[in-house]
Amino acid sequence: MLTGDFSFQPFWKDIAMSEAQQTGAKAGYRATINAFLQERLQAKLDKLTPEDPQRDEIIASFSQHIWLSSAAKRVEQIQAVTHSLKPIHPDARGTNLYVEPGHLPSLDDLGSHALGDRFVSDVVGNAAALDVYKLLKLEVNGRTLLSALLDQDPDAMAALDADPVQAHALRDAFVSLIQPRAGGASSHPLAKQLYWLVGADAGKDSDYVLLAPLYATSLAQAVHTQMQEDRFGEANKAARDARRERKAHEGTYHVYPGLAVQNMGGTKPQNISQLNSERRGMNYLLSSLPPQWKSSEGRFPVHAESVFDRLFIARPEVRQTVRALRHFLESDPEPNQATRQRREALLDTLLDELVSLAVEMQQLLPPGWTVHDPEKRFAKLNYQEQLWLDPLRAELPEEPVFAFDWLCMDWPAAIGKRFANWLNDQLRGKLPLGDAEAREWKKVLLTDEDGFRQQLREMRDKLDAPHHVSVRQTHAELAKASGEDA
Repeated sequence: MLTGDFSFQPFWKDIAMSEAQQTGAKAGYRATINAFLQERLQAKLDKLTPEDPQRDEIIASFSQHIWLSSAAKRVEQIQAVTHSLKPIHPDARGTNLYVEPGHLPSLDDLGSHALGDRFVSDVVGNAAALDVYKLLKLEVNGRTLLSALLDQDPDAMAALDADPVQAHALRDAFVSLIQPRAGGASSHPLAKQLYWLVGADAGKDSDYVLLAPLYATSLAQAVHTQMQEDRFGEANKAARDARRERKAHEGTYHVYPGLAVQNMGGTKPQNISQLNSERRGMNYLLSSLPPQWKSSEGRFPVHAESVFDRLFIARPEVRQTVRALRHFLESDPEPNQATRQRREALLDTLLDELVSLAVEMQQLLPPGWTVHDPEKRFAKLNYQEQLWLDPLRAELPEEPVFAFDWLCMDWPAAIGKRFANWLNDQLRGKLPLGDAEAREWKKVLLTDEDGFRQQLREMRDKLDAPHHVSVRQTHAELAKASGEDA
């Protein structure tokens, strides 16, 4: 409250007394407007000495009639918006839009339409006139003065002026805040523009429309508000503390990895917009980068003789598929097409995982990793599997023997046999598995057109190798069979 030193004191006391005698929204809006004016007057008077000659002039300028009349003229200098141009470029001049999100078409993608009726409008224009916007944002019973004036609420109208004609004139001036500016839509050399194809012929100019993107400032404010709560709110603080202390917690812990902040407006964020000023120029940018692959020794055959020892079965999809295949075969399904299709689907999943395992190593590890690792972590790995998993080692000039062995194309059959033996081992138990099943698993791998064979074709093209993949036995297998026959 102002002290007795102010000559303006009786004026405010009279208003307070008259308000106390009234009831309803009319008294609420009028009292809220007067309190708003009193607060702003007090801020100005605090900067003056009691003897300052400007005091009386300033006090007079804050009488409701004079201040509202001035505000009605200054409102032309600002515009309420939901989509603004200034964030695109601070010196751009052109059309801003005020479109209530609830009136936008509903889409599956995230956009301003998702805000519905729960949105905050922004305001752009002369920063010196933003006090008018603050006036119109005043609320009584959860309803802003601007919203009430848009609906021509009689109590809000009466709070502007006792004269209905003057009240309507003030109302029309204030609601122009959200109306399009005269002159139609316009763009600016510093604004972005984008040709968008709407027709079927990309070679025809008439099949394009020219779009002028605007910044969804109301949506940005909603995102900022939510993220501030998620990052710094008491609920997230409690969840963060529980996580750090490894304690059970019923709430949700929110974290935004890779978060960036774009500052708009520099030292004068109010030159961009009111909401930007309230955020101190801060606008969050969510990370849209692809995930970065973090390699781990657990994904590589470190000190292992084979990827089929532990590495392959450690993949979750492989474990799940092997378990499903075992249970399916143990159920003794009928020998029909449905059984065959189910078995083939499960085997296809295993083959896809096997191909993925090889691709991961070929992409993540340098050519020659099986032999040139400084720590000799892969020295025990089976030579046939080295040929399979480290094919680009064949391009190294110091590896002519490896290149020859790779080009001979005996190793795919060896990989097929190793895969077949591994799968038999995984399925054994109640199932009577033997050489016949192993030959079937091997054949399935080596004839997998969309997986194993496709990967081989691509690598053979790269290394200029023969395109024949042998399904026959390896030299070692043939020699062993010959000895047994003798």
